[in-house]
Parts: sequence; C-alpha cells; structure tokens
Amino acid sequence: MFNDVRVSGNNQKSGSPNLGTVVSVRGSVVDIRFDNHLPAIYSLLHCNQGKIAIEVLKQLDEHLVRGIALTPTQGLARGAEVEDSGGTLMAPIGKGILSRMFDVFGNAIDRKAEPEDIKWKSVHQPPPALERLSTSSEIFETGIKVIDVLVPLERGGKAGLFGGAGVGKTVLLTEMIHNMIGHQEGVSIFCGIGERCREGEELYREMKDAGVLPHMVMVFAQMNEPPGSRFRVGHSALTMAEYFRDEEHRDVLLLVDNIFRFIQAGSEVSGLMGQMPSRLGYQPTMGTELAQLEERIANTDTGAITSIQAVYVPADDFTDPAAVHTFSHLSASIVLSRKRASQGLYPAIDPLQSSSKMATPGIIGQRHYSLAQEIRSTLAHYEGLKDIIAMLGLEQLSSQDRMVVVRARQLERFLTQSFFTTEKFTGLSGKLVSLSDSLDGCERILQDEFKDYPESAFYMIGGIGEIKKKTEQELTNA
Repeated sequence: MFNDVRVSGNNQKSGSPNLGTVVSVRGSVVDIRFDNHLPAIYSLLHCNQGKIAIEVLKQLDEHLVRGIALTPTQGLARGAEVEDSGGTLMAPIGKGILSRMFDVFGNAIDRKAEPEDIKWKSVHQPPPALERLSTSSEIFETGIKVIDVLVPLERGGKAGLFGGAGVGKTVLLTEMIHNMIGHQEGVSIFCGIGERCREGEELYREMKDAGVLPHMVMVFAQMNEPPGSRFRVGHSALTMAEYFRDEEHRDVLLLVDNIFRFIQAGSEVSGLMGQMPSRLGYQPTMGTELAQLEERIANTDTGAITSIQAVYVPADDFTDPAAVHTFSHLSASIVLSRKRASQGLYPAIDPLQSSSKMATPGIIGQRHYSLAQEIRSTLAHYEGLKDIIAMLGLEQLSSQDRMVVVRARQLERFLTQSFFTTEKFTGLSGKLVSLSDSLDGCERILQDEFKDYPESAFYMIGGIGEIKKKTEQELTNA
C-alpha cells in the first residue's frame, strides 16, 4: 500500500479531471472505460481515494484501456470511479534520497520522516544516446584481489553474481559498497526485486552497522507485492541511479537482487494481460523488456552506472531463456563456490568457473592477461592432481607437479582477503589491495620467491609485503 501517487505532467490543466469507470477486474488486470480522453500508455490511474494505482498497458479501443494494478485490488469493484493522473509513475531524485529506503512509489519505508530536498522524475526513461556512451573500456577496481586479477569488472558494465545461500553474496556486495563509497566517492543503490521482507530488513541493518548507509539508497518491492510493482521497481532504482550519474557526475554501483525475479514478474504481467506465452511459458516480449532495463546501465561522458546483479538460474539450466537473455548483457560472471566457503577461502569465488569479457590483452594489458592465464593454468593443474594426491599422497607426484601444488595452494590463500565489513566478526582488520599490488604478489608466488614460507602466512593478508611480518608473528606465537 502507498500513501500518495506522484505523476509526471498533468493534462487536466483546466481543473476538470479525466474520469473513467471500472468495467472489469480480473486479479491485477483492470479494464476501464473513458468517455472523454483516452489515457496514454504507461499513464498512472488511481481510484478508491488514491489507494489503488493502475498503470495503463494497452488501449483496447477508442474508449477502453487495460491496465495492471501496482497495488492489491481488494475493494475494487465494477462501476468504481477512476481518475487519470495525467502522467506516469515517478521516482524521487536528489541528495535527499541518500541513506533512505523506498518502495516502488517513492514512499520512504524506513519509518523516518519523508525525505526533503527531492524532485520527482518519470521511471520511463530512454537509454543514453549512442553518442553519449564512452567508447573506451575501463576497468572498475574493487580492491578485492581475486576479482581484480581474475574477473576484472567493467566500469559501466554489468556483472552477474551466481551463488546459493550462505556462500557470502551479501558480504561480498557489502564490501564492494564499502570500497566504492570510501575510495571512489561513489554512490551505491540496492534494488530488491521480489525480496523477502526478512532479507531487506537484515540488509538494511548490516549496511547501517557497516557504516555505508549515508552514501546508499535502497529500493524494494517485496515478494508479496503484485507483479506490476515488482516489474517496475527496477526502473525506479535506475531512475535514481541516472540522477547521480547525469546530474551529480558521480559513479554509481547498482546492485540488483534478483534479476530473474524481474523477468518472472514480467512473465506474470504478460500472462495476466492475455499475451500468448513464448518458449517455456515466458513472455514473448522478454528480450525487449530486459533490454529496456539493462541498456540504461552504461558508461557515459558524465559518469558510469556499474551493475552487479544476482542471477538465479532455474534448475541450473543455463539454456533457460531467462538465463540466456541475461547472459547476453553481462560483461563478467562471478561464481561463488560452497566448497571453497567450507574450506574458509573467503571470498569464496571459484576462479575456474568465473569469467570476464574484460580479460583480454587489449583492455587489461599483456602482463595482467598473461599472469591471469598462468594463475588459472596453475589452479586447473592442481585441481586435476587432487584425485591422485587423495589416493597416493603428495610424495608420489613428480618434483615438477609438487611445485605446481605448492604454487596453487599459496595462490589460493593469497587470493583470500579480510573485509572491512566483517572486522567485528573475524577480528581481522579489512584490507583494500590495489591491482598493481595484487599482480605483483601473484607474479612473485609464480616465480617461487616464497616457496619456503608456510601456507598459513599467505592466508588473509593484503599485499605480498605483509607475508614476512605474518611469518614472524606466527613464529613468535609458536
């Protein structure tokens, strides 16, 4: 439920509202008759004293429109009076939205006073014009070693985050928000599409405890809300992100959880509107709807919106249309592994399954590319030797293979990292490691410079320069 409706524009300047009458109500689908002026597509209508909001999606004839309710339709009956607001759904923009939590209508849902110093803008915006897009590919440094070295993110690009429950998705996202705010003076926007209320409340509390809330905006459409509301919340979050990029000229980190639920909500809306389903029951307009959202996430001449999107893959079937259409927009895929999490190798990113389109010599440079390939080769070789080690033992390997195992295990531990957002849980101070320090450490490990150091000395350190200090501490404690 929402308090009031903000709309863009008003075509009832004469003071006489454009009124219609409800003809039929079928769940969230409402048909309305207008005898005077037919509302345009995406117009927002409201009835029952503004308690019910309906977005026009189809004009059936010269008098009838069909819309989808963005709020529950309890109490709505045939013959009810409907008022055309004269505009579309709006999102709040401005500095006043920072540190706040909103619903799809732009109402604050964090039990605080309504935000001040804000303006309103339609959620239906075109993507940036082609001439405004940046033609150069830049790397988005996160300060997290394993991502910067093996899965470099694109500034203004889109990365998919794949992982089940309890493997560290939220912790990884929180750390990225912390690094973005503290070291790049950027803004973070979290968009929860079909989130459980528990998840939203926990995330808000964690962000507040981590101290990143003052430079962050959260937008939620909960799982129990109508599909129209879940379908539009992504556009609301993007409108806020575009304000910071285009008017404040700041870099924005947009986190979306979960992009599959956006497609799912669109499928529900399509089915309710009576459209013929496409392959596997998805809406025939899925590609267009996803592109309208994703193409607004871009690197322009004023700033960049970099997006990290949690992606649910139905039944682990990567040929599912939802997964296929999502993958076509992503520039990087980060896969979290439960096995690595159980070994305490945090962040639990699987370096062999994760990939990035940025990892080419022309973008990241020949040295970085060669190092990343050698690291992957070393880890893959070690993975192939694990069965032999388990059956026969390390002693049965050739001296060359034993050195590969030493390098791989040192690399695995060097690519772990203590986070700022988990300091109070682990007792370890957070580390932010530059790309040059990360590459330098990996290169020196591959050159066997530290072959006589214990594996534990590489665990949860920042730059490779800390290894001697940690070794001395361990010897002192022993």
